[in-house]
Amino acid sequence: MTTVHSITGKYLRSTQKTVDGPSMKDWRGGRAASFNIIPSSTGAAKAVGKVLPALNGKLTGMAFRVPTVDVSVVDLTVRLEKAASYEDIKAAIKKESETNLKGILGYVDEDLVSTDFVGDSRSSIFDAKAGIALSDKFVKLVAWYDNEWGYSTRVIDLIRHMASVN
Repeated sequence: MTTVHSITGKYLRSTQKTVDGPSMKDWRGGRAASFNIIPSSTGAAKAVGKVLPALNGKLTGMAFRVPTVDVSVVDLTVRLEKAASYEDIKAAIKKESETNLKGILGYVDEDLVSTDFVGDSRSSIFDAKAGIALSDKFVKLVAWYDNEWGYSTRVIDLIRHMASVN
C-alpha cells in the first residue's frame, strides 16, 4: 500500500519543514515540503490491521509526501486468493458505496483530480478509472480521501453513536 499524502498543517508543524533544515527523524524529513516529493514511512498499513484483524500482518506500506495543500490518495496493490475481473471488483465496490457503506465509501468513474475531493466527508472514494487489473488475481486499486475532513466526519459519527448508547 502506498499513500500519496498532501502536506498538512500538522505535518508541517511537527515533522516537515517549510524550508530545508535538520530533522529528528531522517534526512529526507528535513527537506522543504513545498518543493519536494518526499518518501516517508506510514502507519496506515498497521492501522488497517488493527481495524480489520483479518489483514493484520498482511499489509506493508509507505508514503510519499507531496506539495499539495489537501487530499491524498492510496494505491493498494492486491493479490487475490479468488480470481475476479476488474469489472466485478468495481461492481462490488459500487454496490457497497450505494448501500452498506453509503456516506463512508464513495465511487467515481469520472476523470477527477485531487482538488475535486476537497471537503469530501467520505473516508475513501474509489476511483474506478485509475485502477488496473494486471491479471484476474493481481489488481491495483486507487482511492482518494480528504484526510482531515473525512477523519473529522468519522469522529462526529462516533460521538453521535456514543450519545445514542445508554
